[in-house]
Formats: sequence, C-alpha cells, structure tokens
Amino acid sequence: MTRRVLLILGLLLLAAAWIGPLPRLARHAFAAHMGMHVLVVAAAAPLIAIGLAGGRCDPARRLPALFAPVPASVVELVVVWIWHAPALHHAARHSLPMLLLEQASYLAVGLLVWFSAFGGERRQMRERSAAGIAGLLLTSMHMTLLGVLLALADRPLYPHAPLAGGELTPLQDQQIGGVLMLVFGGSTYLAGGLYLLATLLREKPDAAPLR
Repeated sequence: MTRRVLLILGLLLLAAAWIGPLPRLARHAFAAHMGMHVLVVAAAAPLIAIGLAGGRCDPARRLPALFAPVPASVVELVVVWIWHAPALHHAARHSLPMLLLEQASYLAVGLLVWFSAFGGERRQMRERSAAGIAGLLLTSMHMTLLGVLLALADRPLYPHAPLAGGELTPLQDQQIGGVLMLVFGGSTYLAGGLYLLATLLREKPDAAPLR
C-alpha cells in the first residue's frame, strides 16, 4: 500500500512539473526551468522508482546488468551536465521538441539511478544497496557542485529576456536556480544514500535489507 501511494505521488509530481505553469515560465525564468529539473529527477523519479521497486514492473529485476548503480550515476552526470551547456540549455528553453527531449532524458536517467539503488531481486539487495550508496552519493556530489557553480557565478551563464514586470535580474534568477539544485537536488540523493547506509548497518550480513 505504501509503495502504491509513493508511485501515485511521484506520477502527480511529474504531471505538476510538465503540465503545470513551470514549462511556460521556464522560457523566461531560469529558476522555473531548474524547478522542473529538480521535480523530475529528485522528487518524481525516486518516488516512482521506490514505488515500483521489487515488483513486477521493476526493470532492475529483469535487466540487472543495465542497472548497476555507479555506472548509472555516471550516465546521469553526463546527461545533466550536457543539458546545462549554455547552447543546449537555451535550445531546450526555446524549442518544444528540445524541451521534450531534455525532460524525457532527465526522467530516464533519474529512474535509472533510483532503480539501480533500490530495485532488483531481494536476494541481491545487500550487494545492490552497497553499490547504491556509492551511486547516490556520487550523484549528490555532482548536483551539489552544479548548484554551487550556478549560485556563486558572478555573471549570467544563461542570458535570457526576463518575465515582463519581473523584479529579478538574470543573475539573481540563475542564483535562485542554483540554490534549488543545491538544496533539493543534492540533498535528495544524499538522503537516499544515507538511508541505504543506515539500512545496511542495521542488517546482519546474511539478511536482506528491509525496505
């Protein structure tokens, strides 16, 4: 029952990110675009993955070789940083096909990382959890680094026309987006890694971690 609730909540957050006002605001507000990113990879993806983990719809059970936590985190690192290159970021904010591609890739790599850490067969959960800690902490570190770079930059990295009547400068807008990434993006993955670590420490070596 709890897993079903998490799955439904994750799908609702995904709908809020994509159907709500954020896509329209993101065209002129970097913070809104970053809000979409954070909602997808740090809220919707973990809830959906944990809601499906261990069940019939868990892809890590059927294709475990594709859901190795550390390689999955490296794939997410590459995808996230590529989309934050100024040219691709600008294209995603001003082209609907590019926005759809960007958001779909964010969801895909987010699910990849969270399924890698929390999914798979129960008899392999201890080993997967150990690797999952490393994968989630690596992701937390690179998202924290990205957030710090955006928040502390002394010039706008993503020039854009501000919202009509908006009081924020492009630099302030970017700094808010960096804080969102730093606070919500990095901390969610850190919390996931610490949860797996705590679970691992509570378990006997021959027992599978309870989820």
